[in-house]
Amino acid sequence: MPVWHDGHSQLAVCGEESARAPVPVEIAASYRARTRGLLGRDGIDGALLLTPASSVHTFGMRFPIDVAYLDRDLTVLAVRTMAPHRLGAPRPRARHVLEAAAGAMARWGLRRGARLRIGTEQGAE
Repeated sequence: MPVWHDGHSQLAVCGEESARAPVPVEIAASYRARTRGLLGRDGIDGALLLTPASSVHTFGMRFPIDVAYLDRDLTVLAVRTMAPHRLGAPRPRARHVLEAAAGAMARWGLRRGARLRIGTEQGAE
């Protein structure tokens, strides 16, 4: 299992969708980075991976987001769109949460059962 650190990397969907271009992903592994998340931003180019995490909220957010709950193997358990000022229910099997601008995950072909791969540039060892 990788040791995650704050930083930047690339996200890819494994399998037939892997022909798509990788998505830039920001990794928030420290308590401080996870707490800050997307708060105070007007948008995001790519995605934000919160690890470890099993739920999120959008209190103080300025825009709606897509949220993918991931298990320890980076398999998507569920994908939801959340409006600002909402509280997401915790997912018992979730170990990571991926956030992106609303509509982005559908464009990437991200859905329940998809397996993700995070590049090891600076994010995981």
